[in-house]
Amino acid sequence: MRGALRLLRFRGAAGGGPRLGLEEAPGGDLVDLSAAEPELPRSMREFLEIGPRGLALAQRALESGQHRVPRATVQLLAPVGDPEKVICVGLNYHDHCQEQGVKVPKEPLIFSKFPSAITGPFDDIVHPQDTSELDWEVELAAVIGKRGRHIEEAAALEHVLGFTVANDVSARDWQMRRNGRQWLLGKTFDTFCPLGPAIVTKEAVADVHNLWIRCSVNGQRMQDSSTRHLIFGVPALVAWVSRFVTLVPGDILLTGTPAGVGVFRKPPVFLQRGDEVQCEIEELGTICNRVV
Repeated sequence: MRGALRLLRFRGAAGGGPRLGLEEAPGGDLVDLSAAEPELPRSMREFLEIGPRGLALAQRALESGQHRVPRATVQLLAPVGDPEKVICVGLNYHDHCQEQGVKVPKEPLIFSKFPSAITGPFDDIVHPQDTSELDWEVELAAVIGKRGRHIEEAAALEHVLGFTVANDVSARDWQMRRNGRQWLLGKTFDTFCPLGPAIVTKEAVADVHNLWIRCSVNGQRMQDSSTRHLIFGVPALVAWVSRFVTLVPGDILLTGTPAGVGVFRKPPVFLQRGDEVQCEIEELGTICNRVV
């Protein structure tokens, strides 16, 4: 399918700075886009700012069959490491509202993480000394590919490049009880936003609102739902957020988590050092992070 790309960033076996790449297939080997098109920037955000020309060069590199790199020889990085904004949505799955016993929101509940929370799809999550209530939240993340403000919902997907997997790691004590119960600090410790493995362009996704979404801790399934249970879909969220801020290429929009988080279990379950958290979304891929 033309335009169907799986864009990522990686560091080669010899080290050095981040490089742009493409997955040949889900979980498959890579094409080194930075080698195929040396004039392209190495920052995904700067690459996306080029627009359709950059994507056409990526498509050409993929079709060339050259500059292939074995996946096992590289370190995958977060596909966007320097977004201007990381925008998050709370209470956006019907089943997540039910597990808390709260009403379905009438409008999207928006908060944010700082970009410094982003970490790679297989990098460690650092358990802060300051919390004893570390929790997981698998989320569908949309990546903005076209600048816009006051975007109409009918045109919203024109501004979305594609989708990736995120874990909205949360320190529940800071989110729910401390610092005036503002959510920011509990959501934005360093490493609290594992992201990846790739940005799957929307042309490669059959129906973003009908994908299974799962999270396991140490191999035990904790979250198992579908994006069809989203309260506000991606177009509605893009339109809503753009009423307040200008969306720019590379911005990350985390769309909320389904039921099964640790804090609402009876008794509550929280992440401990040594735990392994795996988040996966159908058609997009899997990220897996160890808590240290």
